[in-house]
Amino acid sequence: MIFSPVKGGGRGGRTRITRRAAVAAVGVVALLTAGACGSSDDNGGGSGSTKVEVFTWWADGGEKAGLDGLVKQFGTDCAGQTFENGAVAGGAGANAKSVLASRLQQGTPPDTFQAHAGAELSDYILAGQVEDISADYDAWGLKQAFPQGLIDNLTVEGKIYSVPANIHRANVVWTNKKVLADAGITKDPTDLAGFIADLEKVKAKGIKAPLAIGKDWTQLMLFESVLITDLGPEKFTGLWNGATDWNDPLVTKAINDFKTLLTYTNTDRDALDWTDAEKLVMDGKAGYQLMGDWEAADLDAKKFTDYAWFTFPGNGDTFQWLADSFVLPKGANNPEGTKCWLKTVGSAAGQKAFNTTKGSIPARTDAAPADYPKYQQAAMADWKSAKQVPSCAHGSACSQGWQGAANSALGAFSTKQDVPALQKALATAASQFVKK
Repeated sequence: MIFSPVKGGGRGGRTRITRRAAVAAVGVVALLTAGACGSSDDNGGGSGSTKVEVFTWWADGGEKAGLDGLVKQFGTDCAGQTFENGAVAGGAGANAKSVLASRLQQGTPPDTFQAHAGAELSDYILAGQVEDISADYDAWGLKQAFPQGLIDNLTVEGKIYSVPANIHRANVVWTNKKVLADAGITKDPTDLAGFIADLEKVKAKGIKAPLAIGKDWTQLMLFESVLITDLGPEKFTGLWNGATDWNDPLVTKAINDFKTLLTYTNTDRDALDWTDAEKLVMDGKAGYQLMGDWEAADLDAKKFTDYAWFTFPGNGDTFQWLADSFVLPKGANNPEGTKCWLKTVGSAAGQKAFNTTKGSIPARTDAAPADYPKYQQAAMADWKSAKQVPSCAHGSACSQGWQGAANSALGAFSTKQDVPALQKALATAASQFVKK
């Protein structure tokens, strides 16, 4: 698990947070945990329950299809256990995380919950809310099935707390092929200048907002891709561990480039979720959307076939990764059933059932590319060869507190377009969460 990747972009990073940030995180989560921890003796395995409440934000589209595949495999692997869907809809899990916090405060944790592998789990670990499952990794053979780099990333102070179901790529641009063809665009741009030129061509054909985008986290995703282009993968990774200063002139350039891109986006961006922006592309009202590769499965599930994709211009062979994972909460009502769920999540059959429909690729190294659709085959090849960098928007690079600060700063920028103010806000957030 990467809390903040090590200097130089290594994959086996460890926590580098300030004492003030750590104390603040523990204090906040302790309030949420008080009820849950206090009731663990009552709920922890003593009820004889056979229900396994699985708390996710996978409520529709390709995400729901992936969950359904995993549930089917769970039914085969875990006879006598019953899946209970605890899904809460909301882009990138914002609504689900709010509900989860309330559940923990009330002392009624789900049997397992979804979280992004990486710094997003740091608050739960610091507060002692999730169980160490290292011994289960050994029993299930996961240390052999997952690549060593991923095992290193998941390990915190010698312990592992989550089972990743997949690997996603964040820095992908999705296109409406007809819109681009009508604009005379025949090849993918390889740099930002070329991308802006293509946006102009689409706009000249009467498309008011060539680049579709939604609110907060979707804007952070786009901004991160611009940062990767302007800083390169190593300096981008350094933003999250203190090796790169947020006041760097290249960050200023990236903010200005991001500002330029926003001029080609829909003016109602702050009111839309990612699926609303996706619909603009599907309806031919936009030519492009920057979104994680779960979009492939979602477009397929919605029977939209006239799409293509490319890595964000200037990102080159950089793979910005994130992973969905599941944990065993302390105080879970049915820990035995939860462990069976986690074993299924990490199994070859479970990962195949899940990833072939969700649009992600398996975390396991023994998967057969031929079992997967075209996009996943390309992503699996890139995962093995590309430079890997984490995502703050999806928890592999930064904590939830830092993520919230970044989203807030970008929300203000969406309205005011104040470059110095955004850079100052981002630098201030970094000073609170990363050691200089």
